[in-house]
Amino acid sequence: MAELVTGEAVALDIRVARLASRGCALLLDLLFQLILLNLAVYVTGLTALVADDAWTVGLSLVSVVAVLVGYPCAFETLSRGRTLGKMALRIRVVADDGGPIRFRQALVRALAGFIEFWTLYGAPALITSFCNRRGKRLGDLFAGTIVIQERIPSGRLGPVAVMPPQLAWWARSLEISMLSDELAMTARQYLSRFWELLPEVRDSLGQRIAAQVVDVISPPPPPGVRPEILLSAVLAERRQREEWRLAQRRARRLRRTGQAGWAQAPAPGTAPVPGPVPVPAMAMAGTGQPPPPGWQGPPAGPQPQPGPHPAGPYPTGPYPTGSYPAGPYPAGPYPTGAYPTGGHPAGGRPAGPYPGGPYPPAPYPVQGMPPAPYPNGGVHPGR
Repeated sequence: MAELVTGEAVALDIRVARLASRGCALLLDLLFQLILLNLAVYVTGLTALVADDAWTVGLSLVSVVAVLVGYPCAFETLSRGRTLGKMALRIRVVADDGGPIRFRQALVRALAGFIEFWTLYGAPALITSFCNRRGKRLGDLFAGTIVIQERIPSGRLGPVAVMPPQLAWWARSLEISMLSDELAMTARQYLSRFWELLPEVRDSLGQRIAAQVVDVISPPPPPGVRPEILLSAVLAERRQREEWRLAQRRARRLRRTGQAGWAQAPAPGTAPVPGPVPVPAMAMAGTGQPPPPGWQGPPAGPQPQPGPHPAGPYPTGPYPTGSYPAGPYPAGPYPTGAYPTGGHPAGGRPAGPYPGGPYPPAPYPVQGMPPAPYPNGGVHPGR
């Protein structure tokens, strides 16, 4: 890092290009120049077939000067301090005051580079770069320029404002409706250029912007919070709330248009709430479509409850097979019917349970018993 004073007397910390990146950029430029030089020599060599030797020598000299001196001079002037090699390594030549390089400065650097690299094989440039604290070579010293590393775009490093964990609880309760877009943009620019400012400038500017932000928000921040952390928390919360509003608006638009599969936008700091999933009507109608997940079908109707049977007399059998509720059954008389085989004592009936039927005809001593079958395990009433 080196300090650079702009034309407005503002001191900035800049990242000076290192010797390795400058050497790689130089090798790429030299390779491209050699390709152009071979093409130029081949074209001028063809002129010897139709012109005399003086034209051939003159065109060869012009081609060599145009490639070795004109190439870096033209590229650095038109592209504001960059050649093809510098573009690949993301470095740039600027004036000592931070302004763009001019044609005069580019021409001086190109002429000095011809002596340093093509005549003395880069030895003066290497020695001078090691001795100068800014890494300047002879061409930079003569032209008043410096080679710096270009700033990496902030979009590749993610968002500028990130929520600090220690201020997340405070940011959720903020009232930031009075925070204007201009003040928020000022705070964002300060955070994006935070590491480019000198420490004293960085602290004073951050305190001034933080004081303006604290005046329009509530509740006040906890004591002892640094300005950059405070601004980062406020901007991160503001961005999260704006994203939530956009998601809510999108969900309402989807509901109005009747699109399926919409989901409700989650509130800041909460998990997303899935929206209702429409059930296909054909699945409900039993047309072969699979029912939706979790569908239990229509509710079951009321089920018959077992209870005591009414008093007789009962109709003549046979009775239908099935499961009958256990007794007690009401007293007879029962209608006549078929009786189980076997002898019964006079005036009595066999104790239940009765076996499953059908029962063969048999005499019964006192009164008739209805035909079988009877439920297994049951006791015939009145027996």
